[in-house]
Amino acid sequence: MMVQEKGILSVLLLTAGAIMSFTNFENAFNNDHQRLGLALYGLVWLQMLVGIIRPHRGSNARSGWFFVHWLLGTAVSVLGIINIYTGLQAYGKKTSRSARIWTILFTVEICIIALLYLFQEKWEYIQKQGVILGNEPVQPTEQEISPTHKQKETAEEPC
Repeated sequence: MMVQEKGILSVLLLTAGAIMSFTNFENAFNNDHQRLGLALYGLVWLQMLVGIIRPHRGSNARSGWFFVHWLLGTAVSVLGIINIYTGLQAYGKKTSRSARIWTILFTVEICIIALLYLFQEKWEYIQKQGVILGNEPVQPTEQEISPTHKQKETAEEPC
C-alpha cells in the first residue's frame, strides 16, 4: 500500500471515529478535550489535503510544502498527546473517579516511545562502534583516523 493510500485510510478511520463520537456522546464542546479534538480533526484533514497537493521533487515549492507538511504532522502528534491528557482529566471530572493510574501508564508509554525513537536514531552509529554484545570490535577506517595521527605514522617510516 502506498503512503498516500495509508494516509487516506487513516483519515477515513478518523472520520468514522468522529462520527461515532458525535452520535454516541454528548458533544457540547464545553470542555478543552472536546474543543481540542475538533481542532485536531480539522488539522488531520488539512494534513491530508496538503499531502495530496504535494509538488514534484525538484520543484521550487517542494521545500516550503515539506516544511508545512512536517509542521502539521508534528503539531497533530503533540496536540494529540495533550488531548489524551485533557480527556483523562475530563473523565475524572465527569465520573468523579481518579484517572491517575491511566495518566501514569500513558506517561510511561510516551516515555518508552520517545526513548525508542531516540535509540533508533543512533542504532546504526552504535553498530559501527562495535559496542553491541557479541560483536567483535570494529577496526577504525582511514576516515576515522585523525590527520595528525596519520602524519605521525608516516613521519616515522624511513624513505
